[in-house]
This record gives sequence, structure tokens and C-alpha cells, in this order.
Amino acid sequence: MPLLVEGRRVRLPQSAGDLVRAHPPLEERARLLRGQSVQQVGPQGLLYVQQRELAVTSPKDGSISILGSDDATTCHIVVLRHTGNGATCLTHCDGTDTKAEVPLIMNSIKSFSDHAQCGRLEVHLVGGFNDDRQLSQKLTHQLLSEFDRQEDDIHLVTLCVTELNDREENENHFPIIYGIAVNIKTAEIYRASFQDRGPEEQLRAARALAGGPMISIYDAETEQIRIGPYSWTPFPHVDFWLQQDDKQILEVCQKVESAGLRRHGGQYFGKVVTGSKSELLLT
Repeated sequence: MPLLVEGRRVRLPQSAGDLVRAHPPLEERARLLRGQSVQQVGPQGLLYVQQRELAVTSPKDGSISILGSDDATTCHIVVLRHTGNGATCLTHCDGTDTKAEVPLIMNSIKSFSDHAQCGRLEVHLVGGFNDDRQLSQKLTHQLLSEFDRQEDDIHLVTLCVTELNDREENENHFPIIYGIAVNIKTAEIYRASFQDRGPEEQLRAARALAGGPMISIYDAETEQIRIGPYSWTPFPHVDFWLQQDDKQILEVCQKVESAGLRRHGGQYFGKVVTGSKSELLLT
């Protein structure tokens, strides 16, 4: 069934800007979200969702009242909610495998036994900007297309992505919104940043760095976080890289990206031929 806005079928493909112009309520909601001040969210009742993770729960949860994520640049944060039972999923998508991730998001909501009661599925997409490599544009298109392919009607309520989330400063582009939170009890979605990104921030980040797929990290029935086993390939020359300053690492990473190297499993494949020791270690 189709992706809908105000009861009307979304016409795809089209840019996020064209889509909101065709549906003025979307444009107004994006404007209101951008205009909010950023709220600092503390650890009490929070489950922070890292890149390539999803978490789903409902208002019945006795431990979690807020789901949130930030540090999104080209990434998009997705909130899918069932208005009938209040089941809410938040995930941080980076475009690794959107075709597989959207059904995972859908199934996480359907896993709640009373999902068939009165109500509808509503989706909110936030993140990205006008980046030079157009990674944001690609991810926006992927997410809209995959939600449009699902069997259930999905109502697009918030679209604040890519050009709608872009600001320009000194001819450079940046996102306006880097993070959001959703209150499970009230369904409020708002701009947010987080001092605490746990629990087990380093362990979970290592799984994503190792190239693992998106996973569901929370069992709402037992109210426990569960991270399954994953493999880790040792990072070559880690002692050398730990001795370098941030400027040196940034310069090398920029050269890697401009050379078009392929990233897989947390490592880069290709060759940078400029002669310095640090650059040759990336080959």
C-alpha cells in the first residue's frame, strides 16, 4: 500500500523540497521543528539509539519514556509510531542497506500483539543536508521509496531532511538538526542533544564500526538491552594512528574520500598515492 500525506498518495520519485511544496502541512511542520531550541536530554528514562541501531517500545514501558539519537549529518533519524497502541520505533539510518532496514523497522512495530487495533502508522524523517556527495539526497530517496513499497498504509507526518534541513555558512553547508528525541508517552518529537549515549556506548559503537547490519537493541517485554555477538577485525597500525593529531587524521580521511576508496567492514580498500607514511598505511 502507498505512502500517504494528508490521505493522498505521495508521488515518487521527487526531491524532499518538491514533496513538501506539494503538501503544505509537511512544509509547516518542518519549519516548526527547525525553529525549536535544542533540548538537553538527561539519562533518566532515556534509551539512546546509535547509528545502525533501532529500538522500539510502548507507553506501557516502565523503564523507558524517551527514545533519542543525534550526531546525524548525512544520516537520517526515523521514527515510526502506531497511533493506536503507541508502539514507537526510533532508528538511526546511514544508508548501508535501506532495503533491508525498512522492513525491519516495520516488523519491530508489528511485533506488538495489539498492533491491529484502531489507529494508523505514522512516520517521521529527520536529518541530512545538501552535502557535496549527495549522500543525503540518496538516503532520502531510498527511505521514501522503501516505505512506499510496504504492504501497510504509512502516513508521512514529518519530513525535515536534506535541503529542508540545510543551512549555509561561508559557502559551506551544514545540517540544522543533528538529533531528535521522541516521548513515548506523549508522542512529542523535538530537537535534542544527549550528554549520555549509553549504556555500553563503546561496545555498541564497536559493533557498528565493525560493519554490522542494523539490529534491534531493546527487548520491551523484559525491559532489557540486548546486543548479540559480533566479529571484529583488528585495526591495522592502530598504535601509529593513536599517535597522530586530529588535523593529520582529518587530512588523510579527506584524501581517502576524494580518492573514492571503497569502505567495507570498517576498513578502506584502494590506494592513495602521495608518498607520506600515514597515507600509505591506508592502502
